[in-house]
Amino acid sequence: MVGPAGTVLLVGVLAAPEMLAALGLAPAGPDIALPGALRGGGAGIGAGDWPQWDRDAPGTVAATPVTSNPQLARYAAIMGLAPVETGQGRVLGIRPPGDPDPEAAPPPDPALAAGVAAELLALDPAIPAELLRAHLPGIAWRADSRRRARGAPPRGELVPTPGEPAPDRLRIEHRSTPYLGHFAVEQLRLRHLLHHGGWSGEIERAVFISGDAVVVLPWDPGRDRVLLVEQFRAGPAARGDPQPWLLEPVAGRIDPGDTPAQTARREAAEEAGLTLSRLIPVPGSYPSPGSVAEYIYAFIGIAELPDGAAGIGGLESESEDIRSHVLDRARLTEMALAGQIVNAPLMILALWLDRMAGRLRCDMAR
Repeated sequence: MVGPAGTVLLVGVLAAPEMLAALGLAPAGPDIALPGALRGGGAGIGAGDWPQWDRDAPGTVAATPVTSNPQLARYAAIMGLAPVETGQGRVLGIRPPGDPDPEAAPPPDPALAAGVAAELLALDPAIPAELLRAHLPGIAWRADSRRRARGAPPRGELVPTPGEPAPDRLRIEHRSTPYLGHFAVEQLRLRHLLHHGGWSGEIERAVFISGDAVVVLPWDPGRDRVLLVEQFRAGPAARGDPQPWLLEPVAGRIDPGDTPAQTARREAAEEAGLTLSRLIPVPGSYPSPGSVAEYIYAFIGIAELPDGAAGIGGLESESEDIRSHVLDRARLTEMALAGQIVNAPLMILALWLDRMAGRLRCDMAR
């Protein structure tokens, strides 16, 4: 593995400026031209998600020399990266020869890869590298959601967006991760600026960290019908709710590197077998901001919902058992107002669509 000292040659996404900054590295000299080409994979957000070096291919590969440090050594151990010895130095950032390409490998995204690196290095160094490697998909979800949060648009004048440079309103003095699994729990020790002036005392907060999600309510404007999905939910079951099967919109977590719109279309196909002809954005929201970091992007999805459109769906590989229901939009509104819809995103979508359906039809008719 990579030691905490010595020179290595970084290639591919590992040599991107964003990655160098995240790992506390700087070039130790000009790039070196290695013979060949990089092929396959290369996003750098999961174990094995690295290119292979075809030394016999025409062309050259730019390799950035750096002096290794403990951050790079820790990162390489988590990612399972080992340097490849060559006559020009030790090359890091490639898969061993013969390793198969990762399935559905996303294209290189240096900013996301750097976010994943920052997440990993912020965790307790005592956590075994192999344990973190097993949880890389969830860590990438969280890194991608933090990136989207940083690009959030202004939310109006009542709570103005901080200017540049941002005023000092929040001080996170310590951050730890007492639980890390498919999801995570972060423990924060912080102080914040008070509304009447001055600073709060030290506050402890535990936050459930998941990643951003998408909900989409399929709507057939011609027939004025919507499609809902029904599935078992562990949260209500853990609370003791005798009805843990909930009516919900189509929903899913945003895969690292995907957009909310891509997720909406994918989940509509997987959960309900629908092809959406158009997506109409609905304002997003935090479902429980006091203790949950999840942000939900919402859409109305235009789809054909003839008789027989409902059925059974979901991915067996994700233990999904999903039944869909098609009903008149007016019936959904009645259910929402009567308290029969307890899934908050569905209630928001139902009432938003009830208010906006006429305007949306006019817009689509133009």
